[in-house]
Amino acid sequence: MSRHQGANDKRKNSGRGRGNSKSKTYARGNAPVKTKKVSKQASSDSDLIRLNKYIANAGICSRREADQHIAMGLVTVNGSVVTEMGYKVQLDDEVRYDGARISPEKKAYVLLNKPKGFATTTSTDKGRTVMDLVANATNSRIKPIGRLGRNSTGLLLFTNDEKIVKKFTNSKNGVSRLFHVELDKNLKLEDLKKIQEGFKVDDKLITVEEISYIDGSPKKEIGIKIKNTGNTVLRTIFDHFKYDIVKIDCVAIAHLTKKDIPRGNWKILTEQEVNTLKML
Repeated sequence: MSRHQGANDKRKNSGRGRGNSKSKTYARGNAPVKTKKVSKQASSDSDLIRLNKYIANAGICSRREADQHIAMGLVTVNGSVVTEMGYKVQLDDEVRYDGARISPEKKAYVLLNKPKGFATTTSTDKGRTVMDLVANATNSRIKPIGRLGRNSTGLLLFTNDEKIVKKFTNSKNGVSRLFHVELDKNLKLEDLKKIQEGFKVDDKLITVEEISYIDGSPKKEIGIKIKNTGNTVLRTIFDHFKYDIVKIDCVAIAHLTKKDIPRGNWKILTEQEVNTLKML
């Protein structure tokens, strides 16, 4: 199991991937770089990759077969069909094969135990973000799935695997997340039962998978399992019943837990953990 120190590690690098700087700064991590559009001719050769190689690196087929698929009009670049042999693209271009977006990057899966004070965003103008914490985890351009508020803590999964992202954002199935929620006052049993049964807010049905008191803790500390990718629904639930949330901590995502991941640290998922995610 690979485990690395996050924002509090004095050896943290300041650049994308593995840098050489020893200064304690917050790197951009793997957030997408926003650049002005330039023509392919204006780009240096180091910025470009042949389209057939791009497809082959994505694991679709060999370069020779990729040329055949390109000629058949099965490949689009930034929304336009490309049939030209030898056409070159940039890594941040949107390339689709048979309608599905593909990437030449190695698939990466990083699990972070988020501390307070970091925004869940890839934006560079939001102060400290979760991208700073996983900056050295991988060279692949990973993004967080779902959100945790700046002052919320717990597990957050990052990946560049679109199939896994779709599992989480699927409105019918989704992926379960378990939260430890602390309220400003004890949760009444009658309110707990109403939440458990489901209720409506503005004619919209609000449901949870599970909710219960936490053994050995005050009644204001609740365990609640949902499939939403964000935690806004938690505030919707407790606002409806006139409770204020003091603390939110995501303690599990499906089969993934915080075991051996101290706050502010991350780990690369094992092959078995990734395979289990894919089977959900």
